[in-house]
Amino acid sequence: MLLITCFIIILIYLILIGWLNYGFNKVEVFKLQDLKSKTKFSVIIPFRNEAENLPRLLKSIQNLNYPLSHFEIILVNDDSDDDSVKVLDASTSLIDYNQYNIKIIENIRTSNSPKKDAITSAIKITKHDWILTTDADCVLPKYWLDCYDEFIQTNEAIAIAGPVRFTGPSSFFNRFQIIDTLSLQGVTIGSFGINKPFMCNGANFAYSKAAFKDVNGFEGNTNIASGDDVFLLQKLLKNYKNKVHFLKSDKAIVTTNVSKSFQAYIQQRLRWASKSSHYKSWFPKLIGLLVLLTNQVMVSLIPFYLLDILSLKRIILLFLVKFSIDLLFIFKTARFYKQEPVLLSYVFVSLIYPFLTVYIVLISPFTSYNWKGRTFKK
Repeated sequence: MLLITCFIIILIYLILIGWLNYGFNKVEVFKLQDLKSKTKFSVIIPFRNEAENLPRLLKSIQNLNYPLSHFEIILVNDDSDDDSVKVLDASTSLIDYNQYNIKIIENIRTSNSPKKDAITSAIKITKHDWILTTDADCVLPKYWLDCYDEFIQTNEAIAIAGPVRFTGPSSFFNRFQIIDTLSLQGVTIGSFGINKPFMCNGANFAYSKAAFKDVNGFEGNTNIASGDDVFLLQKLLKNYKNKVHFLKSDKAIVTTNVSKSFQAYIQQRLRWASKSSHYKSWFPKLIGLLVLLTNQVMVSLIPFYLLDILSLKRIILLFLVKFSIDLLFIFKTARFYKQEPVLLSYVFVSLIYPFLTVYIVLISPFTSYNWKGRTFKK
């Protein structure tokens, strides 16, 4: 009976990943057509203690190909207590803030969610009809705005989720994190392909200001510290289901760094896990439950073998089934993000990942998390 249950869970997981794999393929790669720029963007970038990363961000803003008259940059200082503001002040000698329409404002706190407050504060003073959010630790690609502009011109859209690539110095820990994020990015793209999107990343997310106001912005989930992306996505999907898309283009990939330490990685995953219990749609909850059960089966294989409940042959079979379908899915995502070399560590990652996933899920309901020097309860 136990063996049958394990096989049923793995079989359902296999079907799910196969479905998402189908969805990933269904989302067509978007190619630039060199259309005349039309869309005007207000790019909102909240920052807190990002002195180290701001110079790279500003350099990438300078390298944007888009007409300067068609975008503005609003940097929102979320109570930084490092040298972030000094770095920005010193950068005026390297980049003309007036020429690039760069403004720096202070966050106006009204809720338990600093980042949602920062975005809301910025939207109130935006000039343009399209909002585009990213993070201060990101590097923006040269044709970032061109991609969004041409997608908007050629598709009926009110919201567009964009791709995010995680990078870091070569080490097993960093490859582990990159493979982890590739799986999440793959699920994101695949869910759009099967018309059941439930995830996006605020480091690369665009939406019309009119639609944001129509759904009352972040109202209804400001008690949750994070989730400026996924909860807004869910609200927009409810009102504009067929007008929310994923921009699958390598020219639109925003790049950011993986966590610097294991503790920072755990805190990040706890923050992401804290959002899952607040999903209103059944589909992400079902996926979360199935992924948890599947990883629990993988974790249980060792005691099953030691207690002579399952034979080594059957344990290897169960592992290889999950290993193979995950590898196929992650390989496609890695190829899109041009990160295939990290898959050299995939065997070891696949052995460790179930244990870490189960651990985070188990401690998440009872553990607060740290984010940008602040502690938040779930």
